[in-house]
Amino acid sequence: MELEENIDHRVPVLIVGGSLVGLSTSLFLGRLGISHLLIEKHSGTSKHPRGRGNNVRTMELFRGAEAEPEIRQAASVLAENHGILQAGSLTGDDQDWLFKEIDPGGALARFSPSSWCLCSQNDLEPVLLSCARREGGDLRFSTELMTFEQDATGVSAVMKDRETGKHTKVRADYLVAADGPRSPIREQLRIGQTGHGDLFHNVSITFRSRRLAEALGDRRFICCYLTNPEADGALLPVDNKEQWVFHAPWHPEQGETLADFTDERCIEHIRRATDVSGMDVEITGMAPWHAAERVAERYSSGRVFLAGDSAHEMSPTGAFGSNTGIQDAHNLAWKLAAVLEGAAGPELLSTYESERLPVARATSERASARSAEHSHPGYAPVGTPGGGRQGGILNVAMGYGYPHGAVLGVDPERPVVPERMQLTGEPGTRSPHMWVVRSGERMSTLDLYERAFVLLSSEGTAWRAAARKVAELLSVRLDAYAIGAGPDADLTPGNGADWAETHGTTAEGALIVRPDGFVAWRSAGAVADPEATVREVMTTLLYRD
Repeated sequence: MELEENIDHRVPVLIVGGSLVGLSTSLFLGRLGISHLLIEKHSGTSKHPRGRGNNVRTMELFRGAEAEPEIRQAASVLAENHGILQAGSLTGDDQDWLFKEIDPGGALARFSPSSWCLCSQNDLEPVLLSCARREGGDLRFSTELMTFEQDATGVSAVMKDRETGKHTKVRADYLVAADGPRSPIREQLRIGQTGHGDLFHNVSITFRSRRLAEALGDRRFICCYLTNPEADGALLPVDNKEQWVFHAPWHPEQGETLADFTDERCIEHIRRATDVSGMDVEITGMAPWHAAERVAERYSSGRVFLAGDSAHEMSPTGAFGSNTGIQDAHNLAWKLAAVLEGAAGPELLSTYESERLPVARATSERASARSAEHSHPGYAPVGTPGGGRQGGILNVAMGYGYPHGAVLGVDPERPVVPERMQLTGEPGTRSPHMWVVRSGERMSTLDLYERAFVLLSSEGTAWRAAARKVAELLSVRLDAYAIGAGPDADLTPGNGADWAETHGTTAEGALIVRPDGFVAWRSAGAVADPEATVREVMTTLLYRD
């Protein structure tokens, strides 16, 4: 046990790593009122435009955290960019759209109040930083974790201010390691990894060119795979005017070094790949990156939890990696909050691994298969990791489920990622989206879930009163809403929709949704003692004695 005088700073949660996942963890914990400290060894947020695809599920989480409008404003310059183009050059006839629209026909509106968002990491991180600080987060850059050790009651760490050299001793109840794919924390915990390992290597080159925008005309893509065998690569717009990124294949296994990527070589490679006559190219930066398929064998050790790239690495195709990490953070945040507030037993934290680890394994396999499908520059797989050709990615992005964890009544044989979308209120899946009116305000049912468990039932049933009584008896966050068209209803369905049918139950039934929007439990009809039933459900879900 640490002596009181040996500790400079005490905090419930210490987050190590201030990139997308660490910042998201801070934001989500702040929204739940959990005090925390985030440290990041770099002096500021990312300067390089990368990791731009934010899928629908991630944007739902940012919507719930009231960050979505600011993110979309930061992303406005790329709001009209859609689809993936594959071409021999930008000037030839061999132009093939792998897909032209992210959401053709607006089909996503059936499933979500949100939509995909193209926002590069260098634009997204400052927004998350601002939002996290607004929610009370203590975020310190140029601060490095030097050592940590844990015992039965917490984690003791020493951090160093890289500007002043000052060392500070921190005591936290829990530590979240969002410290990247080479995670020193994971290494110290001796947590191994599974998966195919390194897949391919690229050098990301940022450059300026005015002539390129003229050559593209009205083609507004997310990414263009250029397939000239003598100069292949991936072209990505930054502002559609003069700022661009080019991912060039890099082969360190053949003795190629970063020093080989001179400005002259990069300029010639980009010109040859695009085949745009007289194109001006000014190199403004370079950053190597490595595509890999690795998943940690465990997501936690004692009071330390892995999140994001420290827990899993994925091929960038499909933008699965950062999205999976942000969704890790959201899953972990509400569970940490429940335990720290005393509403749940510490065993609830074990469900972070049982829920998120299978999702990472399934998603990483799909990401590798996606890279093979798209013939990503530099990637020449032997066979196709993850199986054969995959269909759409919506079922991977938001249709995944939890066969095991803090859920009741789930078929344990249910696949983690179904072959098609099935968001029908089944326990272990993301709750259905449905428009309702509350106090004159139109909102999605998904807007109800963030800070509390929520019980939904029809007006005129005993479920709402039972839930409110249980919330008081157990001192837990459990909101209850009666749905209907009468004066006693809290929520009125939009367009005459049937809430019970949408959620896979009957007018006499009910369901309980977790703070992360996943259905925790469902009753098809009435029960003899609603209060006893709800109490048993909540006690079980929260690992209460």
